[in-house]
Amino acid sequence: MSAAQELSATLGMRRACTVLGVSRATLYRHRRPPVVRSGRRTPPLSLTPAERNTVTAQLMSARFVDYPPAQVYAQLLDEGVYLCSIRTMYRLLASQQAVRERREQRIHPVYARPELIAEAPNQVWSWDITKLKTTIKWTYIYLYVVMDIYSRYVVGWMLSTRETGALARDFVERIVAREGINEHQLTLHADRGSPMRSKTLNEMLVDLGIEASFSRPQQSNDNPFSEALFKTVKYAPSFPDHFGSLEEARTVLNAFFSHYNHQHRHSGIGLMAPAAVHHGEAAAITAARATTLDAAYERHPQRFKGKPPTPPTVPTKVYINPPLTEESAAQNTH
Repeated sequence: MSAAQELSATLGMRRACTVLGVSRATLYRHRRPPVVRSGRRTPPLSLTPAERNTVTAQLMSARFVDYPPAQVYAQLLDEGVYLCSIRTMYRLLASQQAVRERREQRIHPVYARPELIAEAPNQVWSWDITKLKTTIKWTYIYLYVVMDIYSRYVVGWMLSTRETGALARDFVERIVAREGINEHQLTLHADRGSPMRSKTLNEMLVDLGIEASFSRPQQSNDNPFSEALFKTVKYAPSFPDHFGSLEEARTVLNAFFSHYNHQHRHSGIGLMAPAAVHHGEAAAITAARATTLDAAYERHPQRFKGKPPTPPTVPTKVYINPPLTEESAAQNTH
């Protein structure tokens, strides 16, 4: 900047700045003496320090310490005393960090993230209840379904006109007895509906040695298997929009679940039928599929570009919320 100022004496300000590539505005700003700013001006209508101390003393006194500023203002005004406005009282309290929320507000509890793993059938079951429409408005049929998350096999289902904990207890108890579940073998996962959290059901689970697991509130991803199954049921091409009776619904769903368990090839279990995986037939089916693919490769290896095909396999582990890695856990905290 000093060079530009010296050169401007001979060439002029414009040419000197052009030669040196300096902005004239920047040069003028440097030549201007710095402006010394004084402190913030005190508003003429503000309270004096003595008046502020008087107001603060009143607000903090034993008489008014539990009253909001509006109450203090009104009571003093009725006594013929005016100190300041209500807003000024709030400002003085805020400067002393003496303003806070006085109501006891509800604090939402922190629910544990369910982390379940199944490495074989009958280790983790997921169950839920959904409503099916009827021909009568505001009248529904309730569908109870229990599914094994490892095999995707529907181990039991039931229809009812009610949704109660007593029905849920009897329903689950019959399935457990039919499947021959041993003590401390099974975890039963569900959302937080009233039948799932009913005392009568949970007492039965304790007696049978079955661990209960629950989704977090408003977290559909915590119960994905039941949610996906209900979508498969209701979006089936032959599934009706409504039912005329309980018997009609039972006939339709009996055919559906029979097909689902024994005919439907599920993409999540190596394109096998849930019943085959649930009853231990997956290894034999995979081996037979591999033999078929090997024969196809021998006949036409060029069609597979020299790489022998392999059949899809059943996952060895199935999770509800797999354990977080250190990296993903760090991301979830931000």
